[in-house]
Amino acid sequence: MNAHGTLPDGRSPALLPVHGHRPPQGATAAVLLLPGGREHSLKPPARLDPPALRMRPFALAIARATARAHVLVARVRYRHRGWNGDRADPVADTHRALAELRALTGPVPVVLVGHSMGARAALRAADDPQIAGVVALAPWCPPDEPTAHLEGRTVIALHDERDRVTSAADTWSYLTRAQHDGARSMGISMPHGGHAMIRHAREWHRTTARLAAALVGLAPLPSAPPWNGRPHTLRSSAPQSTRR
Repeated sequence: MNAHGTLPDGRSPALLPVHGHRPPQGATAAVLLLPGGREHSLKPPARLDPPALRMRPFALAIARATARAHVLVARVRYRHRGWNGDRADPVADTHRALAELRALTGPVPVVLVGHSMGARAALRAADDPQIAGVVALAPWCPPDEPTAHLEGRTVIALHDERDRVTSAADTWSYLTRAQHDGARSMGISMPHGGHAMIRHAREWHRTTARLAAALVGLAPLPSAPPWNGRPHTLRSSAPQSTRR
């Protein structure tokens, strides 16, 4: 990237390190965040893009959880707001970001953390050999979404079963198919937050950060029996007096 923030070929980079998070020298792992979007839209994301802003506290929580290690935390920048059918634009953007990451750090393990459409893109892009695991937040998982490429990956999904935008039942079904295809699946039913993950947001941030840190090898993953189609229910760690 040059001083103008573009690549040598003049394109804007797809890999955006988190603002205020200095990329470590000699990064040994990376966590990439993928914001949500729309089903159809060829418009570019707004400069102050709400889905991207929603991921910022997740990024900061992950940066704190991995601060003692050389972990790069960055966001994938989309060229378009939408998934756009067979184009699957955010998947192409994610692969571009992974290529830029390889040029920057070499082949290091990568964890993808995505919300909604971004979670679908993260799951689809997990065919890249660098991907160690995916944390999918309120993911958009259509019934025909492929899973065969997830063999050997760890796939963890967090979903509030009262989500009215994407279906938690579809998420649990996706995890079952992924497990059948050789992935290690884990589902966590979040007690609050809906699709936007606003209510009890810090619980989403903390849980996601712990999982991302575990997937890059900084801590053990939560112990859980093999996926049987039924998610674990997260118990809020907030003091009783702060619950609303």
